[in-house]
Amino acid sequence: MALVAPPPSWASRDPGAALGAAGGGGGGGGGPLQVGPPPPMPPAHLTPSATPEDITCLVPAGSVLTSRDPLPPSTTPGSQANSSQSGSSQTDKSPNIECVVCGDKSSGKHYGQFTCEGCKSFFKRSVRRNLTYSCRGTRNCPIDQHHRNQCQFCRLKKCLKMGMRREGMHSVQRGRVPPSQPSLPGLPGQFALTNGDAVACASLNGHSYLSSYISLLLRAEPYPTSRYGQCMQPNNIMGIDNICELAARLLFSAVEWARNIPFFPDLQVTDQVALLRLVWSELFVLNASQCSMPLHVAPLLAAAGLHASPMAADRVVAFMDHIRIFQEQVEKLKALHVDSAEYSCLKAIVLFTTDACGLSDVAHIESLQEKSQCALEEYCRTQYPNQPTRFGKLLLRLPSLRTVSSQVIEQLFFVRLVGKTPIETLIRDMLLSGNSFNWPYISTM
Repeated sequence: MALVAPPPSWASRDPGAALGAAGGGGGGGGGPLQVGPPPPMPPAHLTPSATPEDITCLVPAGSVLTSRDPLPPSTTPGSQANSSQSGSSQTDKSPNIECVVCGDKSSGKHYGQFTCEGCKSFFKRSVRRNLTYSCRGTRNCPIDQHHRNQCQFCRLKKCLKMGMRREGMHSVQRGRVPPSQPSLPGLPGQFALTNGDAVACASLNGHSYLSSYISLLLRAEPYPTSRYGQCMQPNNIMGIDNICELAARLLFSAVEWARNIPFFPDLQVTDQVALLRLVWSELFVLNASQCSMPLHVAPLLAAAGLHASPMAADRVVAFMDHIRIFQEQVEKLKALHVDSAEYSCLKAIVLFTTDACGLSDVAHIESLQEKSQCALEEYCRTQYPNQPTRFGKLLLRLPSLRTVSSQVIEQLFFVRLVGKTPIETLIRDMLLSGNSFNWPYISTM
């Protein structure tokens, strides 16, 4: 994805002021360096490629299940096996119950909810054909008996919101949850992605919504670890320009990832901007660790322009201390051998922070952070049962991320690219412009 040159009207500032640095964007030298291997991958059933049929992929980009949607009722493999081919249970039929989607007369329970034949067929067709729709309005069209055919996007969105589940379509034929569904073997509980602002790890059998959430976080990565691998092979040598280009990718990746994860697009735009402007440097450090970014001092100094613009000795010492802190945080994360699923959960915990100023719904954002924390806890417990302290060790790394100065990251990696343009300005424009944002420095991967 190509990254658009900053408009000349952008406000300027000296990114080195907060550091006491005198360097500009110059800096030539810096020797080549070796890069390490990529981090471990999560279990195959949680990788994005292993979850092509997740129910939320039916909703076009920008529309995801919200945390205020009702939690779908659980279904056990036994009950699924006794269901009919249409995903409905003959014993659930009731002429007095309305369709939860459009209000028409329900013909029975289909895919977990009481619906009419029309909505059942619409949902079945949409899922089996993996159809995507668009809304000509504001994605809030009325869906009732008389208007249900006017907007397919909003109709499918309401089907999902009311708890209709795609897994019933295949499991009723096999008597089990299909293996392509992202689930954690032996998971004792089910992670609630929905149902208000409460965090729930309820003891429900069947499909794991915890693993679905993690899978969606992984799928949101615009540049998966395998794509980074093209330039991050163990024997590959990178120069200063390569490092700066990689840094630009990591920054863009953080914004793109946030735009596509569950719940974040549903927040007020002002809240989205506030959150990303506050935590972009923490997300950058996590991404740098995840892709084994090279952090030797010599190229960092060259990238910062210290060779071209000498500074006072005391400022050099302070600047070197900041570099050391950055390196230490990345190395400590690497030492834990964090896998991709854990990185995604950690980034979600960092992103959904209530420390940003001016948030419109602090309680809701706090609940999203708790959901992400709950997902990480369950993941560590099920995937690393022999490491009971792993979850705690991962969480303890997060406060330390804020010891890395965002101004240091700007000076090290972005002065050469954007000059005095504030990174917060780039973050805002990336978020608001979406896929139309281009950055000439980043070539297509």
